[in-house]
Amino acid sequence: MNIKQYLDSTYLKTPPQAGISEAENTIIVKEFIQEAIEENFKLIMIRPNMVSLASKMIANANSPVQIGTVIDFPEGKAGLSAKLIEATKAIQDGADDLDFVCNYEAFKEGNVDLVKEEILKCTQLGLANNKVVKWIIEVAALNEKQIMQLSALIKNNVITNFKEENYASVFVKSSTGFYKTENNLPNGATVPAIIMMLENASPLPVKAAGGVRTYDEAVEMIRLGVKRIGTSGAKAIANGQKTQGEY
Repeated sequence: MNIKQYLDSTYLKTPPQAGISEAENTIIVKEFIQEAIEENFKLIMIRPNMVSLASKMIANANSPVQIGTVIDFPEGKAGLSAKLIEATKAIQDGADDLDFVCNYEAFKEGNVDLVKEEILKCTQLGLANNKVVKWIIEVAALNEKQIMQLSALIKNNVITNFKEENYASVFVKSSTGFYKTENNLPNGATVPAIIMMLENASPLPVKAAGGVRTYDEAVEMIRLGVKRIGTSGAKAIANGQKTQGEY
């Protein structure tokens, strides 16, 4: 198993979140991009404002590493127009994968039509530009029934509106890694949540994001059926070590 080809090496902190300056944060992003190039990870996942930097570094290195970014992150509540504008800019800057945060709060409130329209229009934009689209459902904010229902909603939307050849390019993804849970409960991928996603999203692929911190945990996720793993400790995981990263 070439585990590196499952790993989306991830750094999504803003300077205020990291408690450092803009310049210091950019240095960290550059280090993550360079590491992804050297380690030949599947993808580097960064904020939209860093996509053009990654594009230049990867092109200069003649590397196959792909670039992913997050859209309407981390709450998913900005609305369809904002999602489309941000995604269009990311495409222009060189992003390969667009990880949209689903408006899970609207879904929980029963506003299913809003959620369906966002999934349809944003997926159309991504696929029309030959990009991979991922929908982050934020499992820590949902109960078991909601995880199953939202995974199925995304699947049904894609099956209804797109060709079978597109299914592999539309993922259901577990988490942002930024959701605040109570009592120190997990805010990322868990085995029960991933199993529910796999059962209800199929034939769409699933990405386990957040909470995967060791090689064995990554292998377990892959054996369950996930196609991608998002982690801020990709190098440690690939080398069989436990990552100290929060994501």
